Amino acid sequence: MRYPVSQVTCLPEIETMPETMPDDYFSALLLKLERHATEREGQQTVTLPIHQEDFFRLQALCEVYAVSMNELGPALFQTLLQEMEARMPYRPGARVIREEDGDPVYEDIGPTPRYLEIIRRLEKAADESN
Repeated sequence: MRYPVSQVTCLPEIETMPETMPDDYFSALLLKLERHATEREGQQTVTLPIHQEDFFRLQALCEVYAVSMNELGPALFQTLLQEMEARMPYRPGARVIREEDGDPVYEDIGPTPRYLEIIRRLEKAADESN
């Protein structure tokens, strides 16, 4: 059975204000609100089907670390994507693209160049539609 995780947005809680003069409270609040607005600016909401046991694992992590699903989900997803990108295999092609310390560096014919090309295309399309 699958349960959808919807409205995946990261809305960090505003921290407790420092114990300073009242004017500083207001300045600190404005800075935190501005930072949070900037963090949310590029977010998209997605709905993903996940297995029931994975849903329970997410809920358990939320309880253990006292965070909401809306905070944990995006953080986990971002970490997953970074790790996948880092682990994409480099597959040397036949063409030398440069030299480093006198050693040839061959073009990458693995999935990374195509992946990066697709990201650039999607970002360009998003910029053009805005």
